[in-house]
Amino acid sequence: MENMSRVTTSFVLLGVVEMERFRYLYSTIAVFVYVITMFICCLIVFVVWTEETLHEPMYIFISNLVFNGMFGSSTFLPKLVIDLLFGFRTITFSGCLVQSFFLHSFAAVEVFTFTVMAHDRYLAVGQPLRYPILMTNSRALKLITVNWVTAFIVVFIPVTMTAYLPLCGENLNNVFCENMSLIKLACGDASVNNIFGAVEAFLIDISCLLVIIYCYIRTFIICLRISKEACQKAIRTLVTHLLAFSTFMIASFFILLRYRINSGSISLAAHVLITIIGLMTPITVNPIIYGIRTEALKIKILQKFRKMKGQHLGKSF
Repeated sequence: MENMSRVTTSFVLLGVVEMERFRYLYSTIAVFVYVITMFICCLIVFVVWTEETLHEPMYIFISNLVFNGMFGSSTFLPKLVIDLLFGFRTITFSGCLVQSFFLHSFAAVEVFTFTVMAHDRYLAVGQPLRYPILMTNSRALKLITVNWVTAFIVVFIPVTMTAYLPLCGENLNNVFCENMSLIKLACGDASVNNIFGAVEAFLIDISCLLVIIYCYIRTFIICLRISKEACQKAIRTLVTHLLAFSTFMIASFFILLRYRINSGSISLAAHVLITIIGLMTPITVNPIIYGIRTEALKIKILQKFRKMKGQHLGKSF
């Protein structure tokens, strides 16, 4: 294996190997989580896009965030279930690059969307009279499009750089592929990849974080100067966004922590657990946060359930 000088044609997912002992249990849990997540996310997206009263920028952004969660979970959970059920342990080199690209794109879209949502709330609270002009539905959709295109571009570059690295290993300490794990298998000097990836991630994350912090602080300060009723409504929305954003940031921290921990200091199972929980927590929790705490959305969801229940009872008779 040490003599390999170019692309390994396939990789062994050691995380899947680690889970094989209880593969039916893990696959059942994975299917359950995936189905529940997709159901909740689809329900929110469906309600937002079918209810005209929710055709506002804030709900469009929430819908995009939820859709991105569906996208993120679909990049690895279905394959993980198939791998566990049928005893597959490997992934091709090209498949690995594609999965890595989509997973990192999910994370980038998540960061960009939270940034846009923070700016949207700042405009809504800070300039309520001009808000309908400053943030139209059309502009919200354009911002979402820019988010996705930008995410694909910033992720495509480092993943493409990794594709040209000579690799001397085939074992990935994970249940899916992502860029950092691939770079660790490089035969030669991967410092350019590491530096570029670190600088790009730092600039994007810090700039987005600064915008988010600034917008939320300014929004909170403005809330102190407006009417009590308007302040309470704004603070409730602000807290909802902060809960969702904090969930994502904490989960991201644990995933990054995984790379800082020496692989010999904790078990592979612990590494895999940290990664899966870190990735799935915001995907599963954020739709629930918005579904419960966003009053108008919650009301419309409950109305849909009552309508479906009424139609079902009507057919029964």
